[in-house]
Amino acid sequence: MQSVVIAGYARSPFHLANKGALARVRPDDLAAQVIRGLIAKTGVEAADIEDVIVGCAFPEGEQGFNVARLIGLLADLPISVGGMTVNRFCGSSMSSIHYAMGQIAIGAGEVFVCAGVESMSRVPMMGFNPLPNPALAAKSAAYMSMGETAENVATKYQISRADQEALAVSSQQKASAARDAGKLTDEIVPIQTKTGLVSEDGTIRGETTAEGLAGLKPAFDAAGSVTAGTSSPLTDGASAVLVTTEEYARAHGLPILARIKSVAVSGCAPETMGLGPILSSQKALERAGIAAGDLDVVELNEAFASQALACIKDLGLDTARVNIDGGAIAIGHPLGATGARIVGKAASLLKREGGKYALASQCIGGGQGIATILESVE
Repeated sequence: MQSVVIAGYARSPFHLANKGALARVRPDDLAAQVIRGLIAKTGVEAADIEDVIVGCAFPEGEQGFNVARLIGLLADLPISVGGMTVNRFCGSSMSSIHYAMGQIAIGAGEVFVCAGVESMSRVPMMGFNPLPNPALAAKSAAYMSMGETAENVATKYQISRADQEALAVSSQQKASAARDAGKLTDEIVPIQTKTGLVSEDGTIRGETTAEGLAGLKPAFDAAGSVTAGTSSPLTDGASAVLVTTEEYARAHGLPILARIKSVAVSGCAPETMGLGPILSSQKALERAGIAAGDLDVVELNEAFASQALACIKDLGLDTARVNIDGGAIAIGHPLGATGARIVGKAASLLKREGGKYALASQCIGGGQGIATILESVE
């Protein structure tokens, strides 16, 4: 199989839904600006792009239709470039990367833009007209709220509120330090809005303290331990990575960040969906022929502190290597955009930190996990 590489990564600033600086920006316009930025940053020849594959968790309204094709047109890509929207809830844009890798393997193209977008301001959680299957709802937790699943994980693993809050504080501090040191600047495409240019994240709260978090009320269960401070916030944002064959990247002088070593998806109980990264990561590690101890970089999406801690424990991850520049509790989690962000981030960190192997993994609503193993390229 041909070697497949991440040859570029870009994202929009991430901002709080409903009250943030991107709340009045259409998601299709947002993603189009990010893709234009990615192409400008990498210097890839747009006519060589086979397909634009966009992940979106709730592809309705302004992020409906086949939004990938519309984004490609808005980004002024050549008319010859295809577009496809994929949905695996939170894992959507990581799935877009996996799909591109598969297409390359069967000889169906050399260059793909794999993106994700979610405006949680403009399309509500669960969409505009949710219609659960009554028979499934009666026998399964497939429609359970994500907050409830986080409480279930906290109970199952006996994860204290204090431990959840410690992870949240750490995430905020790492993200704040990375922002202040300019370590996030290169990955962000400034977004033009009607009120001006937005060039920095609006979700990071470096002033967060354990004392402050301790004063918050439980968000999902009055007797529970999960609060807004230990949950990823509702977020607006878009991200994109350039996926190509290694041969193409080298021939065209593209900035190779990392090689894709292995991928995996898995299912788990919907009521503890936050445990999804455990099996998917184990499968990906086995397919890559490495162990958790070989990982130099881990991007583990922090949907909730409780599930991140449970996954870290069961996978035996070195916490010093997890979410080096902060995780989703601080940076935000625009559902469909997160997968491409954490894969692109993991690849960028491998390059920056000089590591050998990286893991990007996330849980998925309804009870799934998804994982990608990357390796450095000499």
